[in-house]
Amino acid sequence: MDIEKKMEKAIEALENKLLNIRAGRANPAMLNNVMVDYYGTPTPVQSLANITVPEARQLFVKPFDRSTLKDIERGINEANLGLNPTNNGEMIIITIPELTEDRRKEYVRLAKSLGEDAKVALRNIRQEENNDIKALELPEDEEKRELDSVQECINKYNKIVDEKLKLKEQELMSI
Repeated sequence: MDIEKKMEKAIEALENKLLNIRAGRANPAMLNNVMVDYYGTPTPVQSLANITVPEARQLFVKPFDRSTLKDIERGINEANLGLNPTNNGEMIIITIPELTEDRRKEYVRLAKSLGEDAKVALRNIRQEENNDIKALELPEDEEKRELDSVQECINKYNKIVDEKLKLKEQELMSI
């Protein structure tokens, strides 16, 4: 079903956005949006370095080519992630600061707003699908059956969004 694929993509987009909300723990995905100016070309940091998590609140970024160390450090600073990279000549060490209670609550609000955006995207997909079904001019009972199946599908995906948000909130509020 085409609608399932569209809704899966909406859930996937939500998951990617939720990954970028940090929970006070180190996660290599935190650097997914960091672009480094590599010989004049914006390049993702993952293409230039290994990113490892030696401890719960530390990231090590070890470049494949040491000459890119300063560029990677600049890219992390310019990404405005609230992280403070330290360059030791071999690699970049990023210590993830502990989140304050206010910051945690702010991140929970952000996660909920991302969840609402995902639900709006799902509703838009449902609306498109409903319009397509009505345009087919099917017999009334068949049209109702199709519309009901679309509604069942959106209910299922709304529950998935709620579950993802609940998990993220638990992750954010646990110390």
